[in-house]
Amino acid sequence: MPIPVESFFLDAQAEGTLQQKVQRLVAEGILSGRFRPGEKLPSSRKLAIHLGISRITVTNAYTELVADDYLNSRGRSGYFVSDTAPSPPEFDLSNRKENPGIDWSRAIGQRFDSPALPLRPLNWHEYPYPFIYGQADPSLFSHQTWRQCGLQALGQKDFKILTADRYEEDDERLLEHIQRHILPRRGIAARKEEILITMGAQNALWMTAQILLTQRRKAVLENPTYPGLREILTQTRCHLVPIDVDDEGLPPEALPPDTDVVFTTVSHHCPTNMTMPVDRRRRLLDLATERGFVVVEDDYEFELSFKNAPSPALKSMDDTGAVIYIGSFSKSLFPGLRLGYVVADEEFIREARALRALVLRHPPGHIQRTVAYFLSLGHYDAQINRMRKAYEIRRTVMAAAIERHGLSISGAVATGGSSFWMAAPPRVDTEILARRLYDRGVVIEPGRSFFSPADDARRFYRLAYSSIPSEKIPEGIRRIADEIAAFGHSEPR
Repeated sequence: MPIPVESFFLDAQAEGTLQQKVQRLVAEGILSGRFRPGEKLPSSRKLAIHLGISRITVTNAYTELVADDYLNSRGRSGYFVSDTAPSPPEFDLSNRKENPGIDWSRAIGQRFDSPALPLRPLNWHEYPYPFIYGQADPSLFSHQTWRQCGLQALGQKDFKILTADRYEEDDERLLEHIQRHILPRRGIAARKEEILITMGAQNALWMTAQILLTQRRKAVLENPTYPGLREILTQTRCHLVPIDVDDEGLPPEALPPDTDVVFTTVSHHCPTNMTMPVDRRRRLLDLATERGFVVVEDDYEFELSFKNAPSPALKSMDDTGAVIYIGSFSKSLFPGLRLGYVVADEEFIREARALRALVLRHPPGHIQRTVAYFLSLGHYDAQINRMRKAYEIRRTVMAAAIERHGLSISGAVATGGSSFWMAAPPRVDTEILARRLYDRGVVIEPGRSFFSPADDARRFYRLAYSSIPSEKIPEGIRRIADEIAAFGHSEPR
């Protein structure tokens, strides 16, 4: 007896083409054990009529399933579940104990789950007014060109390169484009031996901390700062010194004399967006030379400068090799890409390459080659141009709405980036404010997690415009202002 045609239902919300949906229906039925080896599939005509799709779509899906050995075709008899079709392994769970004998509270040697990360709902994109930082706006990204680059990377010409284990090596084309096109825009000249591809800036910061820091060394970080960096440095158990930033970023004169490593965001400070002036950068480098410490430069949103041309990177002013430069494509392309790079002295890169090899060998070859094509064909520059224009408009709209509703920007107004760093009145706890705003369809980022744990900085918050269209910004800002105004007149919910 053939498998009943009524066993198949198309999910309108499922991803993929109709053909892919049909393939998934059959494959899942086989993998779950509902469709067994030797059973006959409904004819392509019957299944097409039942699902309300074309017969050729079903035929193409069956053909792909034959190629993957889920089905086999028997002359004019039709399609059958293959005797050698993939199947999940069977496990005997009858003897499994409900309560394991391990006390995990004692067995776990180090804790990595931290409550200090920014507060935001997982489904933030479903809210009508998401002022969330670091998230891509699909309307600004050319999916078609990215898809073409991905297909080109999968072509026969490159397939051998993608399928080989490159051990510790990176994609030669990607390295060349970073070396010849990306870094010169920051004033940086580097050899390929001084560049390492990473799984984003977070991965680069982690490797840098692992290589440079021990329990006896002292690291300086900005306060406030990127919460992920603080967690990384805390895990090294180094002596951690947070230094308060001012309107020009990290003040070099505040560095302790026995500093070993300084972590800084000079292009756009995280989270205030302040840009460190060139003379302060020179002072920082002079101190690094005098005292022998290393500076780790996280080049944060350097592409997004609106009123002025981007300042040269700190690394471009470095004559002694004291600066380790970290860049990323997460903000300029999309965060799910998880691809970045480190530029540093060859000796450091050699150690970083060895550490990376212990953890993940190298970032996926297909991703590296796809990005290489995206860069080399000019799509990256077009993407940055689109983002810069859109963000400048959104920034102007948001600045006007902030002024109109009497909200306060913290510190001097920055001229770039993708967010505003805000200060609420002293009576307002922005973590409570954020939860109240959920009911009004608004998502903001409370600022406490950016500060040292010793600081009770609950009145700050961040408003980003990378993930919200211009036309929604004024209403979102109005709702924030209304909720702040009502904060002192009602009990927290």
